[in-house]
Amino acid sequence: MKLYRAWAAPLAALLLAWGNPVVGQQTSPRRLTLTEAIELALKNNLSVRVAGTQVDELQGTRERREASLLPRLSGNLLANRQNVNLGALGFTSIPNIPIPTVIPAFNHYDSRILASQPLVDREAYHNLKAAERQVQASKLSYQDTRDLVVRETAGLYLDSEVGFAEVEAAESRVTTSQALEKLAHDQHDQGLATAVDLVRAQVQLARDRQTLLVARDAYQTSLLDLARFLGLSPGTPLELAGHMQFHTVPAPPIEEALRTALEARSDYRSLLSQRQSLIEQEKATRARYFPKLSVNGDYGALGTAKTMAGIGEIQGTVSISLFDWDRTGQQKELASRVQRLNLQIDDLTRGIEQDLRKALLDLDSAANQVSVTESALALSERELSLAQDRFRNGVTDNIEVVTAQDTLASAQDDRIMALARHADAGMALARALGATEKIYPTYLGEP
Repeated sequence: MKLYRAWAAPLAALLLAWGNPVVGQQTSPRRLTLTEAIELALKNNLSVRVAGTQVDELQGTRERREASLLPRLSGNLLANRQNVNLGALGFTSIPNIPIPTVIPAFNHYDSRILASQPLVDREAYHNLKAAERQVQASKLSYQDTRDLVVRETAGLYLDSEVGFAEVEAAESRVTTSQALEKLAHDQHDQGLATAVDLVRAQVQLARDRQTLLVARDAYQTSLLDLARFLGLSPGTPLELAGHMQFHTVPAPPIEEALRTALEARSDYRSLLSQRQSLIEQEKATRARYFPKLSVNGDYGALGTAKTMAGIGEIQGTVSISLFDWDRTGQQKELASRVQRLNLQIDDLTRGIEQDLRKALLDLDSAANQVSVTESALALSERELSLAQDRFRNGVTDNIEVVTAQDTLASAQDDRIMALARHADAGMALARALGATEKIYPTYLGEP
């Protein structure tokens, strides 16, 4: 009986664990670098996938336009059984020749292979060129979508880095407040501090704990937003592999940056390709009055089951449109679209220059802010240390300590925001320069 009791509890625990193998297990967080996050977004994000289907759709349109210039081959087989009413056709009688009113039913067969080949069709040719330009524009739009996703992913990752830095700062402030609350308690017990000093330290500790709870919630919310954008399940536990830090970002001269951006920006080049497509469509409209030359032919067998004679033909066809009132309206439509694209291109050119100038301005300003806030943070830490020493030695109450704690918290927040502004300015510059997917490691501090 004693032996049974000794083994009963461990055996029951083992059986419970065997029946519920998942209970008590926790999924380890998935560590993500910025590069891995961008790769996931480019693979799973809805915008990228939709833009890819648009490229496929326009590829199909181009193939349809090309088909109008390629040879066509078809075949058919006719099997027919019929009789003929000669009387209804006007054959009533011929002298000395008996003519039946109705010819008895007979079988009739006709098998053919038909082929056609356009030789000259300027309208179809320019329509094909217009479709090719549209495909090129859609590919550039697809790349622009990928560049935008890189920019947005980096922004969300930065938000999470900021959230993590805020949590770290809040945790350090709680640790400091706990030490200062203990110091106030000890000073009060020794008669070197008043009850007000003790309560003041306890209030500051409670405030810092509240700030920590808010920071943790904001950090977890940012991870939810990041997971959603990456196409992951919102319940996927994530952990950032990188943490926010300052790194030097190359700042090219504005003239060089603008020239590079106009050559690399996919959205700008997509508009140029769309304009070229419209120009080809205008040429196709003018070509509607040009002659079209084609060759058609067929060959097969025609007759009854006993007599199937080979027959065929080949013919050349020239067709010319003499009156086409739709052409004038189409020309007006295309001219207005070209004008609209020219306005968009001019506006985007100015917008690109504005984005570049703002990114360079923000980058320089944020770098200076980082330097200033780091100095302010060092001074705030020194101020808190001196105030703590003065309170410990009974020189003053802990008002100076609480004030120094608030100053330190403000300095920590300022430094975090300065680092975030500098990183965001680097992202904005990478986006403004174009080819963001290729150059982002240089501007976002990735290896």
